[in-house]
Amino acid sequence: MSTKPPGITAIIPARYHSNRFEGKPLALINEKPMIQHVVERALQVELLSRVVVATDDQRIADAVASFGGSWVMTRGDHATGTDRLAEAALLLDISDQEIIVNIQGDQPLFPAEIVEQVARPLVDDPALPMSTLIYKIVRPEEISDPNHVKTVFDCHHNALYFSRSPIPFQRDPGAGVQPTYYKHLGFYAYRKGFLVTFVGLPEGQWERFEKLEQLRALEFGYTIRVVLSDHDSVEVDTPDDLLRVKKLLSGL
Repeated sequence: MSTKPPGITAIIPARYHSNRFEGKPLALINEKPMIQHVVERALQVELLSRVVVATDDQRIADAVASFGGSWVMTRGDHATGTDRLAEAALLLDISDQEIIVNIQGDQPLFPAEIVEQVARPLVDDPALPMSTLIYKIVRPEEISDPNHVKTVFDCHHNALYFSRSPIPFQRDPGAGVQPTYYKHLGFYAYRKGFLVTFVGLPEGQWERFEKLEQLRALEFGYTIRVVLSDHDSVEVDTPDDLLRVKKLLSGL
């Protein structure tokens, strides 16, 4: 039987207040709160040594405790989920070389294997600070949709840029060759020491314009390894997205 290597922690940031969907982590899907679906899927990943929810609301903490999950209480004034992740890592006393996987609390259908995919580059390369997932776009409407972030990368699969605009730009659409577009999936793995460094950096100018915090790492010269996944992810940003997830689950 395979065993879990030590030192890989999944942290799931989950906040109650959301402009588009108040109380989203507690929204019921098949009689379970969404956060429970996320935690249960994370617990299926053999590579992980532990799974912890990082929240700022006692209602979410109580829900996690009710199904036997682990949680840590963080401040309520964090600007991003990454800031919450970093505080949780400090509260959990994780060492600087350990790996932290950021699993979004609004992706209740993620396949367990993509967590291993995003963490594997840091397992294999101790010098690598950060990795994330990408997916080949197959739905044409996502190319121009600013809610689907596109990325380009070099021959070593290190990210060059992330944008809400279509990249690369096709200057001559009549040439007959269509570019391949890749979208960013919101799963990250970090070396804990780098995570703390990252949240201490000032906002970068690219980040300020695009509203994409991963650009901060690129602007300050850090490497982000991108891993091409065969799996797309379904995020719940609105009540309509929740209905879509319920339909997908009912068809399983």
